Amino acid sequence: MVMHWFRKPAGASPYRFEPCTLRMKKFFYGTVVLVIISLGIAGAVYYKNIRGALPAILPPGGDIVKDINTTEMPLKLPAGFSISIYAKDLGGPRVLRWAPDGPMLVSVPEQGKVIALSDTDGDGFAETHTTVASGLNRPHGLAEKDGKLYIAETDQVAEYDYANGKALNKKKIFDLPGGGNHFTRTIMFEPFPNENKMLVSVGSSCNVCVESDERRAKILEYDFATGGLADFAIGLRNSVFMATHPVSGEIWATEMGRDLLGDDVPPDEINIIEKGNFYGWPWFYGKNVRDETFQPNVSILPVNLTSPKVEIPAHSAPLGLAFFPEDPPAGGWPEEYWYDLLVAYHGSWNRTVPTGYKIVRIKLNAKGEYEGTGSTGSPQVEDFITGWLSEDKKTVYGRPVDILIQPGGTIYISDDKAGVIYRVTYSNI
Repeated sequence: MVMHWFRKPAGASPYRFEPCTLRMKKFFYGTVVLVIISLGIAGAVYYKNIRGALPAILPPGGDIVKDINTTEMPLKLPAGFSISIYAKDLGGPRVLRWAPDGPMLVSVPEQGKVIALSDTDGDGFAETHTTVASGLNRPHGLAEKDGKLYIAETDQVAEYDYANGKALNKKKIFDLPGGGNHFTRTIMFEPFPNENKMLVSVGSSCNVCVESDERRAKILEYDFATGGLADFAIGLRNSVFMATHPVSGEIWATEMGRDLLGDDVPPDEINIIEKGNFYGWPWFYGKNVRDETFQPNVSILPVNLTSPKVEIPAHSAPLGLAFFPEDPPAGGWPEEYWYDLLVAYHGSWNRTVPTGYKIVRIKLNAKGEYEGTGSTGSPQVEDFITGWLSEDKKTVYGRPVDILIQPGGTIYISDDKAGVIYRVTYSNI
């Protein structure tokens, strides 16, 4: 019964009861105030950190497949280079590797499968798509050795027999912690003399935290001889891709810095990964700068704190990286490109004005030092392919992911937003 008065009748309880309508009004107005405050906080976070996220979230702003051979083609390359579509309609292609029998293997995490692409008529377009493995849990990393195919899902790495374009007889090699903020798992075999060991990158579960699972935010090492899985390098928030330097055999890896510190902090990184080293996350970023917003009073930290080889503009989201090989100039790469590094900037979401969405060239000599300046100088970085992000920075054609540089003047690049693989060729004519 709804009460419409406050006066207590004779003999009534000394406790005062508010009318239901008044209590409901207070509840309503209190809820409105909380909603307004919450919206205000959310709006402030959005404005400060992610109002430039729409290009990353929305569908592509154009059809790169239709535009790439027209005057509307947005992508810009250096003189002597041309670009075309090698494969299309792939969903979200990520890692590129070559199969033991020749076709290109591509992981498609969102579709739970690995596919093989073949250009059977040699026209530069892969018209044949074959499913190699399906029903997988976000497959990402791929590796091949001695006729065996290895696929890294978000929660395990497995070995397969590869025959006639199919991955058969799945055998789990080891488990991994699945999911989290960073679900990708990337694998590669170490160079000689440790070719019987596999590296696997496992990103953090969070933006910044102390992990409860000791296998996260690291590059792990699996020894096929002993069956042991152990730390290789730690303090790596999300090193999605790795590559071996063609001369030194060093392992280079891209690294994504933490979010929500602003547009220009912290830098993303390229690290030279050495066994036993600590690369800073979650307490340090960049060239060993202490993250004062996260547990600033922690005094017991891992040893061997290591600075990055290259600092990259914050939120560029570096993914694939690949070195140019030494290649005879006649029919191959010009000498000025030998040993240089290409890096795919997947593109920002946590930035008020978008950045990235391009491929850059870092000029290096045969020792991996910055060309012309030595190891103590600054990197010479220049744009190699741009145009995925519009000039007004409001729309995006695509987001580059992995890079394969082949001897003889051909590069393949995956794009998980446009759903394509590009073929870049060089002509010295």
